[in-house]
Amino acid sequence: MVSTADIWAMAGAVAVEVTGGPEVDVRLGRTDKATASEGVPPNGRLPDASQGAEHLRAVFYRMGFNDRDIVALSGGHTLGRCHKVRSGFDGPWTANPLKFDNSYYTNLLQLEWTPREWTGPLQYEDASKKFMMLPTDIALKTDAAFAPIVAEYAADEAAFFRDFSSAYSRLLSLGCPAEAQPGAALAPVAPDASTEFREQAMHGSLERCVECIAAGADANSREANSGRTALMKACFWGHIHMMPLLLLELKVDLDVQDSAGETALHDAARFGHGGVVGALLKAGANKAIKNNNGQTAFDVATAYKKAAVAEMLA
Repeated sequence: MVSTADIWAMAGAVAVEVTGGPEVDVRLGRTDKATASEGVPPNGRLPDASQGAEHLRAVFYRMGFNDRDIVALSGGHTLGRCHKVRSGFDGPWTANPLKFDNSYYTNLLQLEWTPREWTGPLQYEDASKKFMMLPTDIALKTDAAFAPIVAEYAADEAAFFRDFSSAYSRLLSLGCPAEAQPGAALAPVAPDASTEFREQAMHGSLERCVECIAAGADANSREANSGRTALMKACFWGHIHMMPLLLLELKVDLDVQDSAGETALHDAARFGHGGVVGALLKAGANKAIKNNNGQTAFDVATAYKKAAVAEMLA
């Protein structure tokens, strides 16, 4: 039986992935309390959006996170918006609050932010008055240690995705049993060869993938919840060294679409993995397939400003 706590943790990770973000390592093993009063932390331990950099550090250092983790987790503001009736603050951080990308950082750096004149608490707005930032957001831009990390994530979305996945996974497992920690064994049920094959393809472990095939793994198997294959996972992370095995030896299906309608070519295009895109195209991948948003791999590469890959797909 899966606990309610596990369901909520998994839901958060899946929400990140289905909105375009990275996969998050979430393991099961959390337990529920019989009543709400048992084990519930006191109010006031979450970050106060009206404060600054040192407040963020006080909150997150207590939980074992560092400055890089703080900036990465703040990038979760790429999703959603503030609602005045709930938090007192109002407005979205980005143009598409339902898309997980690095536009939170690009907006933070590239737009000019001034205090909003209104009846609510201090928050900032850009010249168009379409977007907002909280005092804790502005602190990331002005703090000497935070600012270089913000600039890195604004320039390199893959770096943001990597660090957010790591930090968010650890956040979801704080105070949880050992089996719920990132990287913990998936006990008590051992994964079958096909599941292990997909997992090892995601990590780029060529030797382990070969062992899984020898153990009877189906190279075209798909995840039950997402419909994703080993090829998609390898392409997501740009594992070019996996392409000969997957494309030439195993001749996996190139054009499988996952629950978002995306193919391995979409994954490689999104992150600018030119070598992987070239290998897929050479193997015959169909670049005309559209995802659930009506985007081809070319459209995705263009949207994510991967010009070199977009040129390959044009």
